[in-house]
Amino acid sequence: MLRAGTSGEPECPASVMSSNGVRLSIIVPAYNSGRDLQECLAALHAAAPSNSEIIVVDDASTEEIGAAVGRGVSLLRLSKNSGPSSARNLGARHARGDILFFVDSDVVVAPDAVSRMLEVFEHDPTVAAVFGSYDKHPRAKGLVSQYRNLLHHYVHQTGSPEASTFWGGCGAIRRSVVEKAGGFDEKRFTRFMEDIELGYRLRRAGNRILLDRAIQGTHLKRWTLRSLIRTDTLGRAVPWTRLIVEQKQMPKDLNLKAGQRASVALVALAWASLLAAVVLWQFRPVALGLTGAALFTVIVLNRNLYGFFLRERGLLFVLGAIPLHLLYFTYSGLTFLCVWCDHRLKTVGARQPLFRATRY
Repeated sequence: MLRAGTSGEPECPASVMSSNGVRLSIIVPAYNSGRDLQECLAALHAAAPSNSEIIVVDDASTEEIGAAVGRGVSLLRLSKNSGPSSARNLGARHARGDILFFVDSDVVVAPDAVSRMLEVFEHDPTVAAVFGSYDKHPRAKGLVSQYRNLLHHYVHQTGSPEASTFWGGCGAIRRSVVEKAGGFDEKRFTRFMEDIELGYRLRRAGNRILLDRAIQGTHLKRWTLRSLIRTDTLGRAVPWTRLIVEQKQMPKDLNLKAGQRASVALVALAWASLLAAVVLWQFRPVALGLTGAALFTVIVLNRNLYGFFLRERGLLFVLGAIPLHLLYFTYSGLTFLCVWCDHRLKTVGARQPLFRATRY
């Protein structure tokens, strides 16, 4: 790995002591998109104590991002593109703060985000980690981008304050806790879910993680339908389902609340009923009625979310967002089913060898 600076060492401020006595290091993993990074760092400079340490970890970008970093920021570089797990771990190893604040390079933190985060740690020594959410003003236009970012905001804003996991897009952990846990898992979770997995490990070890809804940042990412489905399935649903089946425990918070799980089952029922209406003509009225009833129940279960969409973006947005949300339940459910079946087949195969020894 390479490090910036004429001496081969990262350029760090002389002190990383915040104004209220907590030593703070801010770690920003980055890959290309220098314009987003520049805006991210400008917000961090404005929000953080002047003597905080800010470390940018370049994940072997194919574009030059050094110009976006500017003065007063340490720049580390990975020798090859390895994902946010490796980038965050590298930043943590070089950080000198007692609190490690992880911020994605496409997130612009609110002016009070850093101060609120520091207050949580100072006022409650039992808290090991804290994270926030995107705000309700995503930068990217378009139905898909607005839907995806607003959904994330709503899920975190309605989540339990005593969180079951961690989010690394805008979240902080005590350095001692990170070191004891061994950091982010670089081998199994290179691109996605590394923060969720770390959160599960922290909770199993007895650590408290808080979701502070007031800690927010604007998300700059632009989503397309293709990137949305690809990220939600391969990047999130597949590794998340594997975590669930391995741990044999279904969390009941954030995206996995009872209403969300029921919605997945109801959407599956709607698709099955619709298929029955096409194949079994004699049962068509009943099947179509069941399809309508299932979808209506999904809308009722998610009425608070759709009401939030209505208040923030209007009726036309809601009419476009509901089909996207039904699609989300569809591919999430299918992904969970496929991964669960694969796990069960592997488990049975491990218990029952294909060939048994025969005694002659």
